[in-house]
Amino acid sequence: MTGAPADRRLLLVHAHPDDETIMTGGTIARYLAEGVDVRVLTFTLGEEGEVIGDEWAQLVADGGADQLGGFRVLELTRALAALSPAGRPPLRPQFLGGAGRWRDSGMAGAPSAHHPRALVRAPMSEPVGALVDVLTDFAPQVVVSYDASGTYGHPDHKLVHEVTAAAVARARELGTGPAKIYESVTERSALESGLADAVAVPDGWRMPRDGELPSYPDDDITTEIDISAHLAQKVAALAAHATQVTVAASGTEYALSNNILQPIAGAEHFILTEPERHEFLGGPRGTGRRESDLFAGID
Repeated sequence: MTGAPADRRLLLVHAHPDDETIMTGGTIARYLAEGVDVRVLTFTLGEEGEVIGDEWAQLVADGGADQLGGFRVLELTRALAALSPAGRPPLRPQFLGGAGRWRDSGMAGAPSAHHPRALVRAPMSEPVGALVDVLTDFAPQVVVSYDASGTYGHPDHKLVHEVTAAAVARARELGTGPAKIYESVTERSALESGLADAVAVPDGWRMPRDGELPSYPDDDITTEIDISAHLAQKVAALAAHATQVTVAASGTEYALSNNILQPIAGAEHFILTEPERHEFLGGPRGTGRRESDLFAGID
């Protein structure tokens, strides 16, 4: 029996502004609509992002004004407002350790990883301690993070995964740890069907090569959240991240600065990592049985 929505608390941890919408935007919108206490915790301001278009191009860190991080706070604020139910106060951004505590490290091998405030340079105990403080104060029953590969290998994403695992373990030692931990992932068949359904490739975009976009075999997926009622909100939130994301005119695809087409699916997928799936669904992965609620099985 799952508790009343007002008693449910969901924490989603992300590396940079836009990650929350790309991976979990529909889930955020759905649980906010259901009255769940949702918090989105972002680790950096995304200072090292590549800017799409000319309007804000000079905000970039490399050879520019290095003001992109502040602008992306605004984009995140707008995106979370788009994901929030109409007539209610919008969900506000929260940053681990406060806005600007740690800096976007950039892609693997980038010089930005040597910046003194780069997230990857932080002593592990510092972000872990900051997240433990959030976990003990907020006491979420459910936490959503990344997989060990950081979705697509970004060093900050990998670190978010590691910090989350360590902080959850410490919070549980203190008696306030979450009941369930999820990794946000892409289901392979959903990706393939979304690509197959793409009506047209916008000018300047291209379709992904085989295996170019990360995904998980369907049998690995433990949880599928139907976000079809909130797709319009997710599309609006993606559009709010205009320096990083372009939404196709169809509203069914988007692209990052690499101009590789990606579908916007009607469901978001997760892998339950703690506790083991059988404790909630009576069987291991690969049985074909899936949760449809992140709070399933929590009293």
